[in-house]
Amino acid sequence: AIKVLPERSSGNPAALARFEREARALAALSHPNILAIFDVGTSDGISFVVTELLPGETLHGRILRRPSWPVAIRLGIEIAEGLAAAHAAGIVHRDLKPQNIFLTPDEHVKILDFGLARWSRDFGTPQSERGNAAETATATGTVVGTTPYMSPEQLRGAHVDARSDIFAFGCVMQEIVTGQSPFSRATPAESISAILKEEPPPLSSFDSAIPAELDRLVKSCLHKEPAQRIQSARELADRLRGIPGAVAQPEAARRAAGRRGGSVRRIVPAAAAAAALVLLGAFVFHRMHTGTSAAARPPYQAVAVLPLQNLSADPEQEYFVDGMTDAVITDLSKIKSLKVISRTSVMLYRNSQRSSPVIAKELHADALIEGSVMRSGDRVRITVQLIDGSSDRHLWAESYERELKDVFALQGDVARAIARQVQAVMTPQEQVRLVKTSPVDPEAYELYLKGRHLMSRGGLADVLKAIEYFQAGLVKDPDNALIYTGLADAYIHRMSDVHENPVEATAQARAAALKALQLDDSLAEAHTSLASIKLFYDWDWAGAESELKRAIELNPGYAWAYRMYGMYLTIVGRHPEALAFFEKARGLDPLQERNYMSEGYAYFMAHEYPEAVEQYRQGFEIEHDPVAYFGLVLALAEKGDAPAGIAEAEKATKEDSSPLLLTSLATAYALAGRRADAQRVLDRLEDLSKHQGPAPAWHPGATQYVCPYEVAGVYAQLGDKDRS
Repeated sequence: AIKVLPERSSGNPAALARFEREARALAALSHPNILAIFDVGTSDGISFVVTELLPGETLHGRILRRPSWPVAIRLGIEIAEGLAAAHAAGIVHRDLKPQNIFLTPDEHVKILDFGLARWSRDFGTPQSERGNAAETATATGTVVGTTPYMSPEQLRGAHVDARSDIFAFGCVMQEIVTGQSPFSRATPAESISAILKEEPPPLSSFDSAIPAELDRLVKSCLHKEPAQRIQSARELADRLRGIPGAVAQPEAARRAAGRRGGSVRRIVPAAAAAAALVLLGAFVFHRMHTGTSAAARPPYQAVAVLPLQNLSADPEQEYFVDGMTDAVITDLSKIKSLKVISRTSVMLYRNSQRSSPVIAKELHADALIEGSVMRSGDRVRITVQLIDGSSDRHLWAESYERELKDVFALQGDVARAIARQVQAVMTPQEQVRLVKTSPVDPEAYELYLKGRHLMSRGGLADVLKAIEYFQAGLVKDPDNALIYTGLADAYIHRMSDVHENPVEATAQARAAALKALQLDDSLAEAHTSLASIKLFYDWDWAGAESELKRAIELNPGYAWAYRMYGMYLTIVGRHPEALAFFEKARGLDPLQERNYMSEGYAYFMAHEYPEAVEQYRQGFEIEHDPVAYFGLVLALAEKGDAPAGIAEAEKATKEDSSPLLLTSLATAYALAGRRADAQRVLDRLEDLSKHQGPAPAWHPGATQYVCPYEVAGVYAQLGDKDRS
């Protein structure tokens, strides 16, 4: 539903302020009993708010059909729950009445119209407007609201707080039960007098079956003095639940809950962009939300979580948003029945203009998850929506919010909700893994996310800076297992991708991986890192296989673990078995060039050189990786096409003079019988190994480590066995 400020009111500061206030108030809330907002913005001078579309009727219409008192209690519980959420966010509604309370077809409550809301917190408030947030809505002395539902203090223009909404709640409950507004009179003046001086009749005078507890509760809400009323909406909800005979849920709602897997409380889509109120230009909402139930759709087999958008109005928060994307992917990957496309592949679609069906086809996914992250202070909100990959239909959307210290629980909430919507079958163990309650040190977690963000760039300077972030995070939180996994991966990156001396890095990587597993044995990433060390540097084949099996058990969607298992099988000579694991890795991460490079290595070791060349070239279509160039040159030379190998190596070394590529060039020369050229390159490599030469272009500041093993291979090709 798109709500716009009428053009005639666009020049009215008061109307515009109320419109923006309602959007900001809704944007600060995420609760099943409060209207959900998707977007806010301005287009061609017209201010608009995009909310969920609600079928049904207002509570006012339902009252005309006289609901029973048990139904009134059930509705009251949901109204109180919505108010409790607003009050917890520092927001007072100030205009609660039956016309601002909506009932869906299954009779669930949605509180509407926060245009007169007053708030005391600055969530989503532009920096320029902070400092007077406590009185943003209306100055003391100004009377706002709808007269028959206003509290005495509200009528006097005094300071109002949540207890004013408690008074309005009492008026609404009295009206639901009796069909009559307790203070509505013929004129506004008479209504004001009744609120200030009169007591409404007891509920029992309308129906002797009404429980005395309900009568006392409503009477307490309507006390003239705020201090004498029930003091919180949370207490209201709890006391209503304790009244015997209340209707827990209507039959239609019970059926709907069954379709949702038995959950009574739905978390509805909430604000995606409170900060958008201060953005310049148009922010047009171009996709409408539809509410197809999960039960009405076939289950999805493969899901791609596209990069979440940063709606924090701060470009510096990109690292944080990427971290949330990674976390959701990682959590979903733990579900064995669901294929989840890996981070490397989906990140290529950041800000992509391709349509959803095209992206889904390229990623081999039948469903896409889009969404956004908004962070303000210590609050984080993640909004996600499910899109059918073939039809581009938006099937479902939700918004979740927690404090930063509970970000793990927030990520688990999002992953579980997505899993329910795609109808993923989860084992009890997988369900447990998605429930994360341990709090996190916010500063340490941010340092971890910054480190991971830098690591994804791949350069040595980035990796070294990432290590600094990880180490700083451990100073703040020395028992943080995630940070140790980051450290382990960074050290492995230094010795494999960057091609540094592995002696020191191996020891550091091993220590970090073991510490991570000591703190949390359920981390598939740490098991995979340890397997990498055991495989490539310890030659502990059994140990590597054991760690990889454990990693895949913990995270069946972790592409790196499958790729490493394929490498293990290749190294121990089980080539046919290896191909299946590379295929699995490629299915999970179709745009990761390392999957093709690893499979190329497997074919190379099996002496199937044409197939190796094909795999390396497929990887190059995604990214020109120096390590893959090395493999391609050797495969071409061993295939018998030394000229092609030399051509590739000469082209590569003109762009990148790293020792790795120089070694591949020397090998190609040797296999072609060009001994003098091979020796010339070997002399250059020997010089580099003695002195730190200029840093390679792809890793500024890198030392020029020359791997003796690779040099030995060149001498072997030349027949110089002693030097080899």
